[in-house]
Amino acid sequence: MNAAQEINRALADESPALAAALSPLGRRTVYPKGIPFQAAQARGKAYNGTIGQITDGAGRAVPLPSLAAAFDGMSAAGRDRALLYSPIDGLAELRQAWQQRQRREIDSSLPSSLPIMTLGLTHGLSLIADLFGGEGRAVAVAEPFWGNYRQVFETRTGARLVSAPAYREGRFDPLAPVRALADLAPGEPALAIVNFPSNPGGYSPRADERAALLAGLLEEAEKRPLVVLCDDAYAGLVYEEGVPTDSLFWSLIGCHRNLVPIKIDGATKELSFFGGRVGFLTFPFAPDSPATVALESKVKCLLRATVGAPVAASQVAVLESLRSPAVETEVAAVRELLAGRYRVLAEALAACDPARLRPLPFNSGCFALVELPAGLDPEALRRHLLAEHDTGLIAIRPRFLRLAHCSVAAEALPELVRRLEAGVADLLGS
Repeated sequence: MNAAQEINRALADESPALAAALSPLGRRTVYPKGIPFQAAQARGKAYNGTIGQITDGAGRAVPLPSLAAAFDGMSAAGRDRALLYSPIDGLAELRQAWQQRQRREIDSSLPSSLPIMTLGLTHGLSLIADLFGGEGRAVAVAEPFWGNYRQVFETRTGARLVSAPAYREGRFDPLAPVRALADLAPGEPALAIVNFPSNPGGYSPRADERAALLAGLLEEAEKRPLVVLCDDAYAGLVYEEGVPTDSLFWSLIGCHRNLVPIKIDGATKELSFFGGRVGFLTFPFAPDSPATVALESKVKCLLRATVGAPVAASQVAVLESLRSPAVETEVAAVRELLAGRYRVLAEALAACDPARLRPLPFNSGCFALVELPAGLDPEALRRHLLAEHDTGLIAIRPRFLRLAHCSVAAEALPELVRRLEAGVADLLGS
């Protein structure tokens, strides 16, 4: 039995549903006992000639002075870590610190793996697409959805996105991901993406809507192995009282033998570090469980085969931030900034003529969706707004525009909405 077969068997012993959901690529991946593996075993030895990185002979970096100057604010140890290779799965201290942040106020009985570092959340999604996507695999998502899901799953792996409307008669439908799987044959493995707060909708389910979604996913798990990807890119950015802020990941752990949640999150939005590209993958098993060991081996194989090792400098920056006693106060200040913009935008949209411009429910995240009148092409409106009203928005067919209030000052939002209304009036001829 080869190494891949061994870890596949270990995975199947602990989670048969997850093993059944593996793609052909996912089945054959295993972390090789090559240079990074052997170097990790040699770490701390008096004589270590394993890693091909330039040091002073004692493990310290030898940077160009002009490059080292960019890290003057860091300690010498932090600078060295930023300038040298990271472990394939990320700096151990960062992974531990992120896990501690993830698990604030989470029941200690719920298991979760030590997060694996990825180069942003899109990279995390692409790793899961490699492991569980593949030709013909159904990936359920509420529509409209973030367009890059199509590139990540369909274009790269040959999976097929199946969707159902996220909004019915102007109201959020929590069962959209479940409805999208209605035509699948019983027993056929599938993936479902849940993204809250959502992009492009800017919505997080209320407690009753969340309960309905959980019940629907459990019912679907009676029919098939189901991997649920919890895309938590905008975690914590909730602006209305009574809307749950914790990830669905925690509610789904251990709830059904056929259902396995995977959490994708990161520093991009949670720490407002968009250029850092620090994301994480977390699995619903204890850190030392056979399933976690198998999944980490597979992810590390894919990391090694694509990026080699994640960026160390960004990880050190995030770690320094997480170690600051002020970090959560700083995060709250960014959330309040966005909450103020959300309230201004909600007020401006509420004053629009719903026959011309209907805002769909939003309460969180960075966006709002508006639905256009039937027959008005969103792409034509987008181009018109650029050309005639000096305004840029995102068109989503068949009939939506996405407004990113996260990147517009609060005082400018009413004028943005006014220009949007004017553009609609221009194209409707009145």
